[in-house]
Amino acid sequence: MSEGTASLPWIVIRQDDNGNQYRVGRYATEAEAQKIADSFEDPGNKRLYVVERLGQNGDGGRG
Repeated sequence: MSEGTASLPWIVIRQDDNGNQYRVGRYATEAEAQKIADSFEDPGNKRLYVVERLGQNGDGGRG
């Protein structure tokens, strides 16, 4: 695990209405990441913002 992954293990991912996913940013705490994700939410669009913890190999916590 790299130093950056250890200090910023929380990521915000944006998923658009076509299913494409993009990393928005990395954050030190889950609360900070969730606050950012919540600030992007807009009831008028179809984008979804998800908070995940990075896995040990640097990818999202899935799988």
